[in-house]
Amino acid sequence: MFYYEIALLKSPLNNLTYQSEEEINIGTKVGVKLRNRKVLSLGVVVKSVEKPKFKCVSIDEITNEYYDKKMLETSHFVSQYYVCSLGEALSVYNPFSKDIKKLEEKQTFDCKIELSNEQTKALNFLNEKKQALLFANTGSGKTEIYIKIIEKHLNDNKQAILLMPEISLTPQMQKRLEKVFGNSVAIWHSKITKKKKTQILQGLQEGSIKLIAGARSALFLPYENLGVIVVDEEHDESYKSDSKPRFHTKDLSIYIAKKFDIQLVLGSATVSTSSFYKIPFIRLTQTYHNTKKKYTFDDSDASLSIQVLNKISKTLESKNQVIVFLPTRANFKYQICTSCGKSVECPYCSVSMSLHKNDLALKCHYCGYTQQIPEFCPSCHTGVIKNLRVGTAQIEEELKEIFKDKIIKRFDRDKVRTNTQLKTILNEFNKGEIDILVGTQMLSKGHDYHNVKLAVVLGIDSLLNMNSYKARERALSLLIQISGRSGRKGEGEVIIQTKNQEFFDYYLNESNYQDFLESELEFREDLYPPYLKMAKVIFAHTNGLKVKDELDKYVHLLKQNKDIEVVGFGQCAIFKMANKYRYEIILRSKNIKALLTSLHTITSPMASIDMDTIY
Repeated sequence: MFYYEIALLKSPLNNLTYQSEEEINIGTKVGVKLRNRKVLSLGVVVKSVEKPKFKCVSIDEITNEYYDKKMLETSHFVSQYYVCSLGEALSVYNPFSKDIKKLEEKQTFDCKIELSNEQTKALNFLNEKKQALLFANTGSGKTEIYIKIIEKHLNDNKQAILLMPEISLTPQMQKRLEKVFGNSVAIWHSKITKKKKTQILQGLQEGSIKLIAGARSALFLPYENLGVIVVDEEHDESYKSDSKPRFHTKDLSIYIAKKFDIQLVLGSATVSTSSFYKIPFIRLTQTYHNTKKKYTFDDSDASLSIQVLNKISKTLESKNQVIVFLPTRANFKYQICTSCGKSVECPYCSVSMSLHKNDLALKCHYCGYTQQIPEFCPSCHTGVIKNLRVGTAQIEEELKEIFKDKIIKRFDRDKVRTNTQLKTILNEFNKGEIDILVGTQMLSKGHDYHNVKLAVVLGIDSLLNMNSYKARERALSLLIQISGRSGRKGEGEVIIQTKNQEFFDYYLNESNYQDFLESELEFREDLYPPYLKMAKVIFAHTNGLKVKDELDKYVHLLKQNKDIEVVGFGQCAIFKMANKYRYEIILRSKNIKALLTSLHTITSPMASIDMDTIY
C-alpha cells in the first residue's frame, strides 16, 4: 500500500493523507472522497509519506492529468507568500494531459520588422540582461521589440507568453501577432469558450501553438519549454488578482523567470515605481510617428463645461473623433473641496482620509487617526467639502442631448461584456462609425486610435486624492496613458478637468516621468513599498459584533510581534458588502519572513489576507 498527501483543488483545507494500492507519480490529479460527499473531490498528489497511525481512505480515481515540477514548485511559493492552501494555489493552473502526444514539427518565423537604432539598442539590452524593463514612451514601438524577442525564442523551438492586463487589448494585438506567427499564436482569457480553451490546451501541448497572448490566467497553462515571458503595460493593477490566491501576475512572472532561468521583459510607458526600483531598465523616448500634443486644463466644477463642449464641437467639425474618460463606470464618490481641489488629508500620513458615514467621521486607514467631517476645507478654509458623483452613463446621456446628430457610445464593463461586443465596438470606432467614445480605464489600454484628435479627462482629481500611498502614481500614469490615445499620428489635444494643474502640468511630459518616479521613491522611503512589505487583512461576517471581536483579538496578537508594525485598523472604507460587516488591519514590515510568519498565524475563517496589497 502507498500513502500520499493530497492537496484538494480550490479548497482552503490543508493537505490530507490518502492510500493507494498502486504507485502514483507526484503531481498526478486524482479523485478522492471527502467526508460524506457523494461527488468526488479533485486533488493533486504532492508528497509520498510513511504509513500514518490513523486509518486512511483510498484514492478513488487516478486521472491522466498531471502538474509538472515547475507548477508544483511555483504553487508551493504562492501558498507560502500569498497565504493560501496549496490546493488553492494549484487550482489556478491548467494541468498537462498524458493523452496528448507531442508533434515533431519545427516552424521558422520571419517578422520582417526593421528596428530603428534606438529599438535595436533596447533589444540588445533586454536580451543581455535576461530579466529587464522596457521603459518606452507611448508610440515608441514596444510591440515591434516584443515580436522580435518572441520570434527568436520560437525559432529556437521554445514557447512564449505575452501577458496583457485587459482583454480589451487582445483584438488589436491578435491581428499583429497573427500576421507574423499565423496559427502558432492563440489568445487566452476568461471570455473564450470552453471548447476553444480545450483546443488551445491541446495545441500548446502538441506543439502546434507556440505563443499564448492573453490576460493573467495565460501564465498558468501547461508550458513544457517556455523561453520568454513578456508583461505588457506592467504598471497596470489589473495584474493583481482580487480573489484567492491574491497573487500579482507581474511579480509572479519575475519569480518564475528567475527561478527557472526564463527571459522576462516588462514594458510600459509609465512603469511602476516598484519595477523602476528593482529591475534594470532601458529608456526609449523616440516615437514611431511624429506627434505633437497640446494640453489644456479646465478647473470648472461642471462635468461638461463650456470649454470642454467647445473643444469637442471643434474636433467633430474637423471630422475627427473624441474619447471622454472617467475613472470608473460606477458612480464614484469622494470628499473634495470645490474651491481648491484638495482632499482632507491625515496629519500623520500623506494620504487622503476616508468618509465613514456611520461614525460621522473621516478616518485614516494607515494610522487610525479620526476626525469630525469638517464644515469647511481645512486647506483653504473657505471651500465646502462636497461629495461628488459622476458616471459614464450620465456623461453619455448629456453628450447625446447636446450632439444629437453624432454617434456616441459607451466603452466600459457595463456595455462591453463579451469578446464579440469588444471587437464590434473597437472595429466601429476604428472605421470612424462612432464620433465620441465615453469610457473608463479600458480606453487607456494601448489601443491605436489614429483619428482621435481630442481626449477629454474628467474626474482625475478623485484618483489623485484617493486613500492610498499610490494615489499620485495611479493618477499620473493613467493620465499619461489616456493622453497617449490622442494624436497617435500628427497633432492631438488633451483637455484635463482638474484643480491640481501644477502637479500634472510638469509631469505630463513623458520625459519627466522618470523625475516623478525618483521623487516618489524619495517620498516612500522607510514608509511604503518598494522599501518594505505591506499586507491587508480583512475580517468579514454578517454579525457585526462577532467580527469586531475577531478584529480586536488579532490586533492584540499582531501587536506582540516587534518585527512588524500594525499601522492601522478599523472599519473598511466600504463597511458593509454583500450583507457582511467588514474590518481591516494594515500591516507593514521590512522583515518579509516576520510578516509572512505573522500572516500564517491568522487562521480565522472570517479573515482574508492580501499580501502586497495595492491600496
